[in-house]
Amino acid sequence: MEFLTDEQAARYGAFAGAPSRVELERFFFLDDADRALIESKRRQHNRLGFAVMLTCVRFVGVFPEDPVAVPTQVVDYLAEQLAIEDASVLKAYGERENTRLGHMRELRQVQGYRDFAEVEGELREWVDARAWTTGDGPKALFDAAASWLRERRVLLPGVSTLARLVASVREAANQRLWDTLCGVLSVGQRAVLDSLLQVAPGARVSELDRLRRGPVRVSGPAMTRALERAAEIAALGVGELDVSGVPPRRLAELSRYGVDGKASLLRRHSDTRRLATLLATAVHLTTRAVDDALDLLDVLIATKLLARAERETTREKVKTLPRVERASAKLAAAVQVLIETTSEQIDTSTGEVFPPAASLVEAVWERIEAVVPRRELAAAIAAIGELTPPLDSDADQAWRAQLVTRFATVRPFLELLTSVVDFGATPEGLPVLKALRSLPGLLGRKKVAPAEIDTELLVGSWRRLVLSAPHAEPGTVDWKAYTFCVLEQFHRMLRRREIFARNSSKWGDPRAKLLSDAAWEKARPMVLASLNLPATAGEHLAARAELLHATYTEVAERLPANSQVHFGEDGRLHLAALEPEPEPASLVELRQAVNDLLPRVDLPEVLLEVLAWTGADTAFTSLTGGEARLADLDTTIAALLVAHGCNVGYTPVIGSAEPLTRDRLSHVDQTYLRHATYQAANAALITAQQSIDLASAWGGGLVASVDGMRFVVPVPSVYARPNTKYFGRRGGATWLNMINDQAAGLGGKVVAGTPRDSLYVLDVLYDRDGGRRPEMIVTDTSSYSDIVFGLLTLAGYAYAPQLADLPDQKMWRIDPRADYGPFTDAARGRVDLGRIERHWEDTLRIIGSIHTGAVRAYDVIRMLSRDGRATPLGDAIAHYGRIAKTLHILRMADEPGYRRQIKAQANLQEGRHALARKIFHGKNGQLYQNYQEGMEDQIGALGLVLNAIVLFNTRYMDAALTQLRTDGFDVREEDVARLSPFVRHHINMMGRYSFQLPELPGGLRPLNPAP
Repeated sequence: MEFLTDEQAARYGAFAGAPSRVELERFFFLDDADRALIESKRRQHNRLGFAVMLTCVRFVGVFPEDPVAVPTQVVDYLAEQLAIEDASVLKAYGERENTRLGHMRELRQVQGYRDFAEVEGELREWVDARAWTTGDGPKALFDAAASWLRERRVLLPGVSTLARLVASVREAANQRLWDTLCGVLSVGQRAVLDSLLQVAPGARVSELDRLRRGPVRVSGPAMTRALERAAEIAALGVGELDVSGVPPRRLAELSRYGVDGKASLLRRHSDTRRLATLLATAVHLTTRAVDDALDLLDVLIATKLLARAERETTREKVKTLPRVERASAKLAAAVQVLIETTSEQIDTSTGEVFPPAASLVEAVWERIEAVVPRRELAAAIAAIGELTPPLDSDADQAWRAQLVTRFATVRPFLELLTSVVDFGATPEGLPVLKALRSLPGLLGRKKVAPAEIDTELLVGSWRRLVLSAPHAEPGTVDWKAYTFCVLEQFHRMLRRREIFARNSSKWGDPRAKLLSDAAWEKARPMVLASLNLPATAGEHLAARAELLHATYTEVAERLPANSQVHFGEDGRLHLAALEPEPEPASLVELRQAVNDLLPRVDLPEVLLEVLAWTGADTAFTSLTGGEARLADLDTTIAALLVAHGCNVGYTPVIGSAEPLTRDRLSHVDQTYLRHATYQAANAALITAQQSIDLASAWGGGLVASVDGMRFVVPVPSVYARPNTKYFGRRGGATWLNMINDQAAGLGGKVVAGTPRDSLYVLDVLYDRDGGRRPEMIVTDTSSYSDIVFGLLTLAGYAYAPQLADLPDQKMWRIDPRADYGPFTDAARGRVDLGRIERHWEDTLRIIGSIHTGAVRAYDVIRMLSRDGRATPLGDAIAHYGRIAKTLHILRMADEPGYRRQIKAQANLQEGRHALARKIFHGKNGQLYQNYQEGMEDQIGALGLVLNAIVLFNTRYMDAALTQLRTDGFDVREEDVARLSPFVRHHINMMGRYSFQLPELPGGLRPLNPAP
């Protein structure tokens, strides 16, 4: 029982406070069979007592020893169903113990309740299987085991009995995991792995510490070091070991411990545990090192080579612009004279035609030199020839020529790139990959013949730069220019995954990750049922076509009465701007009254109180998989959330108390705080938020929005990207986060730079931390594309982007002959149902692979779109999405309330981001993390603090509303729905902080006295 707190042990098999309304309706509702049993009892107190026994064993897993002591809400709810007016008659039930015991025997027989001893062996097998596959901690396993017993109508054993079973089975499963992994290692491999924990002479860190540090700077030498690191890890020889017998989740759990834990801690473990952890870590680092190297290569080519060459070329053009302008003006003047003197002249008043003013060359030159001397004209021609590209060049030649001068950046790592990374390619990418592999053989040679390169790859100005370089001897090519020609196309193919890395997880082939034929056949029925999709497309597409036609017709009929819609001369649809909803005086008064009642607190007190309400601090489990052996862990967790969430570091939260010492903070930070524990803690906060009446007044949790919040990253990082609009001269990252209409943040994802949100929306939706699955998804225009519309619709979401550029959006139809009135010209696109039907099976497999987690939606979208052009399958999905897109536009035109709902959800997200900026105030709100995991962890802390403040505000605002109603204040429900949980005037977020939580006898602190 050591892993259970006294409070948790006391809650086992008992009521932990009054059940929620949802729990009452689920466990204490009496169906017809229940009523038939109850009605056989003669007196009211016996019927009510029997109902208590019947429902309580269903809820807590044991028969109550004192039925009178159950929460009054339970008794009242049961009495109401049984039409018993006076619930206090239950007291008479407790007077005869034999009656209670008789009812227990009857319920055991009729309901089929069993003793624990009958199923102990079966439970051991179930706990063992769960512990082996999931790696859940003992608390989670204990709760799951109790639920398993209740579901099978097994009376719960004593708390110590179940705790001992869970602890022993989990320990045996862990030992089996370590033995299994250790068993695949040879003696030599064990020695190699153990050597990773040694500190080399003259070094300050172990070999493991050195190898798990990824690249942060973007440069040619850093790229070389990243590839050397990948080669060194691959040389350990464990990446190819067969570890398929271990569940992937357990392997990932061990590798996370190895990547984040200290080498000194690993050395103290038993041989099998230490070697198993090192093996999992080495397997993880084998692919992670390649991921890091290719991430760095992507940034290096995009920002340090291509973008810089374009910038430098632009600067050079700006410098030469005055010379070009002067030379061009002289040439223009000379040509104007030439045209005027050698062309026939027409008198516009009489129409008379005169011969050219000069017919001899000498006369023409005489007139030209009167305007521009021949010497200056020759100089102008020379300047134009020098400063402008040839007529047969393209717009890219200047910057490509500039790019060739940066060959020294890429030469050191070219050979390493093809030897360390195991590249593969599709037929389209294969020629480029072959060319890439041939590059090391060209380096440093004085002469390279055209026959030694693939001239088919020389597109545009590359042909001139490679084959006709001024400095190249006749019959040879400029192999440096050819190298960059290949690298440019390789970079594009790599991003499109036409070229992929087999020994990488992030840059691998998404096609290989799609469900295989056998796996798809197995998952297909579940996917189709879950997403409500048909196996064949015919009837489904016919129904979609009928819906689109009917919607066009109905909306067109209502247009005369719709003042919000008008059509331009070109037939494009325009919607009038929504007028802001006025704020009635009652709303202003209510908002002020509620805000006045909110208690004044420090941010740490908010966090400590929320952790106490929700038990979210128990989600922060140790990397080692063991239980916390630290008193007042919640205080340390709260301090670290302030340090990271407010971006202020340790100094303001360090105190003299043991939970706040620097050593304790550092240990807990490294051991307990990580992305997975943030997610688990956030799930507890989301659950608590949705149980509050005020949150239900805001929405049902079925509408959500996804939007990005930008952070400047002022430190060198591969995971930051430039964007002068958002980040100035530095790099940055985007926190793409999701919030539902109850103001709860459901999760998020940190992505480098400012990529199109549409690439990541589905991944954010499928990786939410908790809460109800939203049905309607709101985004801004940058998150929109027809393919994303199709995938989201297939996944069962109603997609509602704001479409700020609505007049430029093409509306689509299926029947080209249909007359849709004013929409006829706007509906200028045609959906090809045949194309959708031809690709339906592949479409189902794509969405099934995303739905089951086999592949990331990001990789699929990149695969379906090539340089802005969709593949045939991507085009079919886009056509499917255009039906939903057009229905969305028609609804926006027809329902102002729909537009307001979209705008309100977008405003809610903006309010959350504004609060996030106030919280994340330290270091000018900049993100000082140079590795992706560090960014995710710190932003995870910010997201958790945000949800904690929202939960704190919602609960106290709900209490304030109750108080105001009691005091006779006119509280209108329409005003309640417009209150915001993002108020912050009452919370101190700056300065040195207090981590003392006052006694809260009623569960809440007193409201602030009304002014």
